[in-house]
Amino acid sequence: MSATDLDDAGWQVPASRIDVLAPKAHRYCVVVFVINEGEKVRKQLARMNELGYDADTVVADGGSTDGSLDLEYLGANGVRALLTKTGPGKLSAQMRMAFAWALREGYAGVVVVDGNGKDDVAAIPDFLRLLDEGYDHVQGSRFIPGGKAINTPLSRLIGLKVLHAPLISLAAGRRHTDTTNGFRAYSARLLASPQIGVFRDVFQTYELHYHLAIESSRRPGFRTTETPVTRAYPKGKTPTKISPVKGNIHVLGVLFRAAAGKYRLKEDRRA
Repeated sequence: MSATDLDDAGWQVPASRIDVLAPKAHRYCVVVFVINEGEKVRKQLARMNELGYDADTVVADGGSTDGSLDLEYLGANGVRALLTKTGPGKLSAQMRMAFAWALREGYAGVVVVDGNGKDDVAAIPDFLRLLDEGYDHVQGSRFIPGGKAINTPLSRLIGLKVLHAPLISLAAGRRHTDTTNGFRAYSARLLASPQIGVFRDVFQTYELHYHLAIESSRRPGFRTTETPVTRAYPKGKTPTKISPVKGNIHVLGVLFRAAAGKYRLKEDRRA
C-alpha cells in the first residue's frame, strides 16, 4: 500500500513532534516504544543497529524526561526517526502516532517491540520474513517451539495462561498463546483497514494490541500467525509501569471489553 492510497482524513492521531534523522531506506520499519527506559533502550538500540536487518528503525516516545533519546545518540545507532507524543494517552496513543506516521511514509508493514531491553531483538528478521510472506498479524510467542520465557514472574504467567490468552483466543476464534507480549508485526493493509478502525481516540492504553489480535483473527481476508521469541525478565523485583492494584484492574477491564467486542466500530457491533 502506498501513501497516496490512504484515506486518512478522519484519523484521530495524538499531537507529536517528529525528528527525522535519515531518509527512508527499506520497505518495513521497526518501531520501538519507550518512555524513560534510560540505558536499557540505548543498549537495545545499539544491539538492533549491530544486527543490520532490512528495515528502518523508528523510536516512538511517550514523553521521556531521562535524556536517553538525544538525537546524536539515536543517529549514531541507526535510528531513522524519533516520534515524540505530545498529546494525551499512553501506549495505544503512541501506537496510533507511530502507525499513522509509518503508513504516511509508505511502509508496507511495521514490527513493534518494547524498548525496555527484555526482548531478544535477534528475532526481528523472522517478523520481517513473515510480513514478506503475506501475514497481516504476527504475534511473538514465548510458548511455542523455539520460544523462551526467562524469569517470567509467576503471577504474570498464571494470569496469561488462565485468563488473558483464553479470553483473547475465544474472542478471536483461534488460539493465541502469548497475548501479553508486545513483540509483534502488522501489515499496512491491516493497520489502514477502515473496518479495523485503528485511528480512534478510544485506543489510549492497552486496547489496541488486544483489538488488533482479535480482529485480525476473526475477520476473513487477514492472515495471522505466531513466531517464537525470547523474553527475559531480570531476577528479583519485576520492573513495571503497571501499578499493582489500580493498573492491573484497568488492564483486566480493557481485556474484558476487548474480548466482548466493545472496541469494534458501532456498525460492526450491531452486525
